[in-house]
Amino acid sequence: MTTTRRKRKRRLKADINVVPYIDVMLVLLIIFMVTAPLLNLGVDIQLPQSNAKTVTEQKDPIVVSVDREGHLFLTIEGAKNEAVTTEQMVAKVGAYVRNNPKVAVFVAGDGNAPYQTIYSVLTDLQTKANVPRAGLMSNPAEVPAK
Repeated sequence: MTTTRRKRKRRLKADINVVPYIDVMLVLLIIFMVTAPLLNLGVDIQLPQSNAKTVTEQKDPIVVSVDREGHLFLTIEGAKNEAVTTEQMVAKVGAYVRNNPKVAVFVAGDGNAPYQTIYSVLTDLQTKANVPRAGLMSNPAEVPAK
């Protein structure tokens, strides 16, 4: 009785094991989902509605934002919002307007912010910072569908 053993050749698998890649992807997804809400890119402001025409400017305007609690934020030339005090806002806006007299300055006040705070910002811009053109920002009013 002769036993002949046949040697079986093992075939190489050409498949890619994707399980580790899926694990890494899920971990990254969870990390991004957790950190995304923590990134505060702007200030939540609910602007009042208006039917006024939009203003077109050649340069980016200066935007002074007033949030619901009355805190001031300054945006110059599209830079990110920067929390400022009234004195800092007057100094920075005044210096920028002296160098660029035709730039528009807008006050974006939250609809629920105290009106006195928004009015004080406008007054400070015109009297202390010598801003010739200061206006209020609003969202365009939504026209109801007929």
